[in-house]
Amino acid sequence: MALFKKKKKKRVFVLGLDGVPYSLLQDLADGNIMPTMKSLIDSGHLHKMKASLPEISAVSWTDFMTGSNSGTHGIFGFTDLKPDTYDLLFPNFLDLQTKTFWDTLGDKKKRSIVINQPSTYPAREINGILISGFVAIDLAKAVYPPTIRASLDKLDYQIDIDTMKSREDPEFLWKELYRTLDRRINTLNLFWKQDWDYFEFVITGTDRLQHFLWNAYKDTENPHHKKFLDYYRRIDQVIGHIVNSFRQLNDSDEGLYLLSDHGFTGIEQEVYLNVWLEEQGYLRFDSSPPESLDNISSTSRAFAMDPNRIYLNLKDKFPKGYVNPSDKDAVKKEIAENLKKLEWDGNKVVRNVFDAQQVYNGPLVDQGPDLIVLSEYGYDMKGSIKKKEIFGRTNLQGMHTWDDAFFWANVDYGQDLAISDLSDILLDKLL
Repeated sequence: MALFKKKKKKRVFVLGLDGVPYSLLQDLADGNIMPTMKSLIDSGHLHKMKASLPEISAVSWTDFMTGSNSGTHGIFGFTDLKPDTYDLLFPNFLDLQTKTFWDTLGDKKKRSIVINQPSTYPAREINGILISGFVAIDLAKAVYPPTIRASLDKLDYQIDIDTMKSREDPEFLWKELYRTLDRRINTLNLFWKQDWDYFEFVITGTDRLQHFLWNAYKDTENPHHKKFLDYYRRIDQVIGHIVNSFRQLNDSDEGLYLLSDHGFTGIEQEVYLNVWLEEQGYLRFDSSPPESLDNISSTSRAFAMDPNRIYLNLKDKFPKGYVNPSDKDAVKKEIAENLKKLEWDGNKVVRNVFDAQQVYNGPLVDQGPDLIVLSEYGYDMKGSIKKKEIFGRTNLQGMHTWDDAFFWANVDYGQDLAISDLSDILLDKLL
């Protein structure tokens, strides 16, 4: 009787490094700050990848987990607008209008463990385990099944750092970064030995570090330069721990993936789009200063929302709508052409202005913005209605970028990847 070796179970592991740019990862790997990552790059394929538009985590991670864009899944930003109003809505996981790929896996009896996936709060039922990432308010509502809450409490699990205090106090930031990372790793280890087909583990401390201390990255005189590099050394150790553990299960790197949801760069200036729209005559408010978008004048043609979305004040869409639908294309073209002329200190500020009808597809396109502004690196687009000047600065040092995200795999998927392409790659590996 012949003896047959039992076939290894197909597994996929995804490590998400929130906000880590392709360029930074390559630089730190080449500089031997991240030797494990260097080894992976040498043995596999590091792809430069495009994030969502706008290039923010709420949209990009949702593009990733649904394999679609905002016109289909319905999430256009951290804030959206309630239909037929100027009132802000803070969309959550219950507002998602389509399935995630781990829902599809569940339909096929595949079990998923998803730890710290942003934009999954409150946690929904899946075939497996889900621990929501930011923006998650209450741990009790951030876990599925609820029975795992006790285990997380024993680990003193922490969803995110205290961003407000960390922004003001670098020493507190460093403590928070390591504390949350260590607890996250303990949680990974806790669930690793369970039965699973898909495992996802997201680290968000990288994004937080770069928002607050990006300047420490290349400036060797910066007092936080060494600590910045040391944090990435620790991330590399975590990568090594995961890679070794996965290889013990799988005998190879097939099914192992790493990715980020957007890139990062330093801020030269913040750009307040509503001030520009006012100065150009596209936006007026009935009160000064305005308290909210409800104070918009009925003669306004457009307004902006964070981070870089421009909405036309359409007659058939908003209570004080001014722009006729028949004039929509002309107004979009005019705003886009004028905005591309914007400069700061002789430097071009806007790289492109996308027509949302060409970016999104699906039944929900008309719920979103009409234009999406893609800035040149260093110009962080904002939607505040309280500012008085087009350009300004806060104490944030880093901003997101669209075309410098990364995707690592042991095979080459080409160099024209978008984050919404990845769900099909993962499903093909498992189904």
